[in-house]
Amino acid sequence: MKELTEDNLAEILNSNQKVIVQYGASWCGACRVTKPKFSALESDFDSVEFYYVDAEKYPESRSQAQVDNLPTFAGFKDGKLVGQSTGTNIDKIKGILNEITAD
Repeated sequence: MKELTEDNLAEILNSNQKVIVQYGASWCGACRVTKPKFSALESDFDSVEFYYVDAEKYPESRSQAQVDNLPTFAGFKDGKLVGQSTGTNIDKIKGILNEITAD
């Protein structure tokens, strides 16, 4: 999983066909707990780019999805938001991954 180091998620979405993002923050306990579980899914989805975005540091990147609560997971296909979920439910995150990998 890659972590955003600048506010450039829009560029990443335009240059990658399938992307899933965890939006979190350093103060968010649920984000810290879910992050390694989210990262572990990466080995099952080779065609998807996994990113972590600090929602407080990168407001422009945050605006790519409807981020009202943390953690929020958002799946993008061909630069468009196709699914998202809030909370720590790994099955919902897998559902987003299945949605963006389906042809």
